[in-house]
Amino acid sequence: MRSSSFAVIVLLVGVIACASMGIAIADETEEAVVENAEMIVPMGTITLEAPDGVETRRAAVAFPHGQHMTLACNNCHHKWDGTKPVSGCMTSGCHDLDALPRTEDGKSVDKEKVIRYYKKAFHGQCIGCHKTMKVEIEELAGKLADIDGKVPTTGPTGCIECHPKD
Repeated sequence: MRSSSFAVIVLLVGVIACASMGIAIADETEEAVVENAEMIVPMGTITLEAPDGVETRRAAVAFPHGQHMTLACNNCHHKWDGTKPVSGCMTSGCHDLDALPRTEDGKSVDKEKVIRYYKKAFHGQCIGCHKTMKVEIEELAGKLADIDGKVPTTGPTGCIECHPKD
């Protein structure tokens, strides 16, 4: 009885070891591909500007990309598949409209196309996220202040905070 139990255990260990080796070999192959791929992530500040030819009323935005590394990349780069290089927001087919889209009669905003307007992308994404964070922080402020006296800060939500006066 003991010898058959021992044989079953040895057999199971052998199967697990072989399966593990197969997984390790597959992982090494995948790692080789990943090691050869190069992903460059800007850690400093990125200047966000209006598209060429657009007359602006405010200064360009100095976006601290490195401070946003706690977020998943897809929070902002929502069309990124995780493998190809990240495209800019104003790439064709994304947020490539340089003027507010209007309906055919020109009297109102085209609600289906407005998301492609570059300002909508930045203002909706950036300010929207910061306002949501602000509400969440305010809700937690009492609890956090009781714990350590520190309340986290959020990003800017006003025009001048992002677009400094020249």
